[in-house]
Amino acid sequence: MPRFSVIVPAYQVQAYLHECLDSVLSQSYPDLELIVVDDCSPDACGEIADEFAARDPRVRAVHLPRNEGLGPARNAGTERATGDYLVFLDGDDTLTPDALRSIADRIKETGEPDVLVYDYARTYVTGETVRNRAAAHLREQGPAPFRLADRPGLIELLMVAWNKAVRREFAEREGFAFPPGHYEDTPWSYPVLMAAESIATLDRVCVHYRQRRRGSILHTPSARHLDVFAQYDRLFAYVESDPELARWRPVLFRRMADHLATVFTRPDRLPPSLRAEFVRRARVHCRRYRVPGAPVPPAARLRHALLRLGLRRTYGALRLVSALRRRTLKGSTALLGTARAAALRLHYRIQRRLPLRADRAVFAADGGRGYGGDPGALEEAFRSFAPHVRTAWAADPAHHHTVPTGTRRLTPGTAAYWTALARSRYLVHHTGLDAGLVKRRGQVVIQTQAGTPLRHLGLDLREHPAADRGTDVGRLLETADTWDHVVSANRHSTLTWERVYPGRYTTLEYGRPRTDVFQRATAADVARLRETLGIPEGTVALLYAPAYRDYRRTQRAGLDLEDLVTRLGPRFMVLARAHPRHGGPLTTARHDRIVDVTGHPSVEKLCLASDALITDFSELMFDYAALDRPIVIHADEPEVFEAVCGTYVDLRSSPPGAVACDADELVGVLAGGQWCGPRSDRLRAAFRERFCPYDDGRVAERVVRRVVLGETDLPPVVPLAERHPAPSAAAALSRPPLATVPQPAGPRTVTDSL
Repeated sequence: MPRFSVIVPAYQVQAYLHECLDSVLSQSYPDLELIVVDDCSPDACGEIADEFAARDPRVRAVHLPRNEGLGPARNAGTERATGDYLVFLDGDDTLTPDALRSIADRIKETGEPDVLVYDYARTYVTGETVRNRAAAHLREQGPAPFRLADRPGLIELLMVAWNKAVRREFAEREGFAFPPGHYEDTPWSYPVLMAAESIATLDRVCVHYRQRRRGSILHTPSARHLDVFAQYDRLFAYVESDPELARWRPVLFRRMADHLATVFTRPDRLPPSLRAEFVRRARVHCRRYRVPGAPVPPAARLRHALLRLGLRRTYGALRLVSALRRRTLKGSTALLGTARAAALRLHYRIQRRLPLRADRAVFAADGGRGYGGDPGALEEAFRSFAPHVRTAWAADPAHHHTVPTGTRRLTPGTAAYWTALARSRYLVHHTGLDAGLVKRRGQVVIQTQAGTPLRHLGLDLREHPAADRGTDVGRLLETADTWDHVVSANRHSTLTWERVYPGRYTTLEYGRPRTDVFQRATAADVARLRETLGIPEGTVALLYAPAYRDYRRTQRAGLDLEDLVTRLGPRFMVLARAHPRHGGPLTTARHDRIVDVTGHPSVEKLCLASDALITDFSELMFDYAALDRPIVIHADEPEVFEAVCGTYVDLRSSPPGAVACDADELVGVLAGGQWCGPRSDRLRAAFRERFCPYDDGRVAERVVRRVVLGETDLPPVVPLAERHPAPSAAAALSRPPLATVPQPAGPRTVTDSL
């Protein structure tokens, strides 16, 4: 008996069915059966179902002799289901990665409820993904499982079958089945929630709901949209069959009125010849099922009244007035926005004609993010070594709390922000401050870049169209011409920056400012950080930070982290950090030895708290090497990454530590102790000598003394052998007894050539 029976009806979705079925079979939770119901589709859906059934024993193809519709097709799949839970998925939609594992974990956590409701996101042909606006009703706080009466807000969710996992025995006992016709979800979903003795929620997007341009049932004008009335007749007949359900009649009436209004107002559903009939039938239904005195939200009262009275022309006239009002407001908003932008431009031009303030400096990180990185290290050095310069940090209001109390906070796009850009002598950033910035004579722009380059950047991106994200070469060169100083971590970085960002700037080959904290932190600081992150004493904390893959439309983790920590045993835990552009956490697995640290404001603190770094092609490895702690390369798709993005450093020939090509090798490296053995130490030492020659804790000080104070006699660089970075706070890093750590089945040996 499988855990899940995933039922996929298929009718004229041949273009999407492969992706749909692959999204199910590639789930990290494999305990499932996939039932594909070919609803006598005239296209290749039946052949596709047979192909999948032939190559995977978990797939069963069901062929209906004639076209029955979505509801009967689902019923045919349900009759053949043997799983504990029923999961419905339309043939043009997909499951998100790890969705079934998250659903299974939540079901187990909440005691096998009758129904588990999870979230979805609409996906558009443009690649945009928009999460359900009613997701707040899926919060997991509070007792679970519960009954619908405890969380009535669930009624406000989209009533469809594919956002629920329903216990099969419960559905069979209650006799739930889908009716024929359009809108078949309505008389099925509401009764399922009302009858369930136990309900739980999962606040996670598990389904991508495809918004097709054409061909979708709901977006095809036809008389079948009149089926909505029969579906609500069935729903209210179910409510009337049990007196205890009468309490739900007012809210169901409101939902019905809203639904009928939606069908009527959508131009892609009702042919013009049926609009009058639809309003007449809507009036009958509203009068038949209305509960006098039941509260109706003020925003819906007029719409409900017009439907109940059947005032079709009045309804149309009011919609026209409302549309004109929205257009007027939109035009006014756009006009106000244009006027504000023009006023800010004028304000900026005026400020540029006023004298520069030699005692002002503005700092910022990419995208209005919070305090930190190289600009943060330099801002701290400004306050320490050039206290006469007043500093300001530009960040979105959500990140203002990360800015030190002694530093002024600026919000990008405000008059104060443009005043600071126009009047401050020093501007410090690591990508670019603002497209509208005009550098004044006397201003000093310090560019810190985004770390030691591993992947191709700047002008080299012209050879990699999949990774350049529409780079404007002309704008790139104009921006480079505004830089006065570029802070470089090493000779490799210097040679790369000067070639891919050619300009008249001066390169300050002093090291990475943000690594200064690695040399200054004490064992007590590290212990405090580990306690904050919940790292138990004696545990080896692995920081997993993979690179962003430009060539993937949807990002995914290259490792199954739950499987990794399970195989390694209780001595190890993982701190999982996704790239800022990843769009979410690396994993949704609920495990006490996996901590998602994607939202942590300081990657430097995460490095200090960890004992080793696992990465693939992230530039973080160059900074982490300054800590002199183990680095393990998980070479996920190296050939693809190098071909699409290009690389400047060959990690095969000069890695910073042990290299593993897959999960089995990685477990072998970690369990066997190679990650912190003598060979790993030798590789890391050579890597540090090449890429961290100046990271001795005084990098930011040298930049400030050189640029702000004008000194040429700078503090000498401490040799690598004499540096003392913050010690690891974990248990001894020696090789653990192999008997205490699960070993992979037949791992390949990590050869010296890797």
